Amino acid sequence: MMNFHVMTLFPDMINNAMAESITGRAIKAGHITVNAVNIRDFAGNKHNSVDDYPYGGGAGMVMQAAPVYRCYKAIEEEISNGSVAKDKGCCGKKANVSGDLKDICNADTGENLTDKKKTKVIYLSPQGKTFNQEMAREFAKEENLIFLCGHYEGIDERVLEEIVSDYVSIGDYVLTGGELPALVMMDTISRLVPGVLNNDMSAQTESFSDNLLEYPQYTRPENWEGKLVPPVLLSGNHKKLAEWYREQSVIRTAKRRPDLIERAELTQKERELAERIMAGEEEGTDKK
Repeated sequence: MMNFHVMTLFPDMINNAMAESITGRAIKAGHITVNAVNIRDFAGNKHNSVDDYPYGGGAGMVMQAAPVYRCYKAIEEEISNGSVAKDKGCCGKKANVSGDLKDICNADTGENLTDKKKTKVIYLSPQGKTFNQEMAREFAKEENLIFLCGHYEGIDERVLEEIVSDYVSIGDYVLTGGELPALVMMDTISRLVPGVLNNDMSAQTESFSDNLLEYPQYTRPENWEGKLVPPVLLSGNHKKLAEWYREQSVIRTAKRRPDLIERAELTQKERELAERIMAGEEEGTDKK
């Protein structure tokens, strides 16, 4: 089972999206869980404010360290004992937001903030490493993952230094917040959790599974607007089908994502085919 924990200002955005389609079925079947926790629940003030002006000036607001850290500690406590701790502050008790971060979080236990982290904390940021299928496979090995969704101009650097294990981006562009990237990552990782897909082979043959794009797909009717399904798909010859699937993956990758070819494990014949396509010497076709 995979347990996703999301630190966010918009828990409904996470819950509503994850309740649909494959992830929704996976939640009902008990293959994954989604725990979206509202950072505002840990604000410690009557207005539930979690942001303030940045030191040094500048545009926008910055999320404060203390609410984020208390939210994180509540999730870690939940992971440890299985209980929901939404209304609790750091170390399971209400904390004084105005206090120093280390004082707030060490007050009851004497625990050092830099103690070994039990769970990966992923901060969604355009400054992070670009997410890919290989990263998804590594994250899928975890039992719990915590996602931190930023907003405004960012989050106080001090709390990021204390809790974040991985900085991850989904591309070189800027979004309003981290919720959409978190949803992208959870959807991708969920597909790699055993039992989530009805056909576990799907995850092994999809695009990027071996640094190749997936081969073309066809369904009925056999003839649509004069366009025919490739005959090999109707042959029933499994050996030829496997060869066609592989060849088409190489062709499609060379055409659309040549940057992946270098990392793909190819035979000499396949690599020569890809190089001819990338050089424009051969078009490559799926009409076989």
